[in-house]
Amino acid sequence: MSAQSTPGQSQTRTIPLLWQRLGLVALLIGIWWLATLRVPHYILPGPARVATAFGLIWENGSLWQDLSITLGRVSIGFIFATAIGLPLGIILGANQALGEFFEPVIPVLNTVSSAIWATFAIIWFGISNATTVFVVFMTAMPLIITNVWQGTRGVNADFIELARVLRMPHWKIMLKVYLPSIMPYFFSGARLAFGFGWRVSLVAETLGSSSGVGYRLRQAADLIQTDQVFAWTITLVLMMAVLEMGILRPLENYLFRWQKEAEH
Repeated sequence: MSAQSTPGQSQTRTIPLLWQRLGLVALLIGIWWLATLRVPHYILPGPARVATAFGLIWENGSLWQDLSITLGRVSIGFIFATAIGLPLGIILGANQALGEFFEPVIPVLNTVSSAIWATFAIIWFGISNATTVFVVFMTAMPLIITNVWQGTRGVNADFIELARVLRMPHWKIMLKVYLPSIMPYFFSGARLAFGFGWRVSLVAETLGSSSGVGYRLRQAADLIQTDQVFAWTITLVLMMAVLEMGILRPLENYLFRWQKEAEH
């Protein structure tokens, strides 16, 4: 019989962990500051200089504007990847013959570099929003297909057989049997795909865009404004951390809380 932790015990565990993380951040900033003492600021700017650069991009309004542009492009590419990857993953997992036929294709798509997709996108779409959206789509879609495919393979065969005995139509079997079973796999793949989408969007915006965070990074690098490169990079990392820990992870815990309750 397992002992359940009380709210007080849970809080006691959380506070030290929070301080440990803050201590790690402080240590990294200290190491960063020490490393800048013997290096020119245009190669490695110090924390104070980066903070000043962050204040500048905040004041001129480009921070939220470019972040929202990048987030919009990533979201659109991710939505398209989900709309195509989710049904394809279910179909390939449910149909063994079709799955075996396409099995070599998905790993190949997963290994193609985002820079290659960006090159093709620039050729096909030029310097436009479609370039970034396409690169995010082509990076996220195989990840979603792979996870959903694996989840579909794990669906209880007895449930499928029962649905067929009851003469449920094929679309209803997909909706009522397969979809609920693969949702944890889908959400896991979606989180991974969204994270990759953020990273590859920078590649696409650096190569083929005139706005967004990636464009600002390239612009700052061309002007040797290393402090702004650091400021934009840290801003993007913080944004990804907020989305992951503040939205995606709590949403996953809420949607699949029944799994934890079933384990207990």
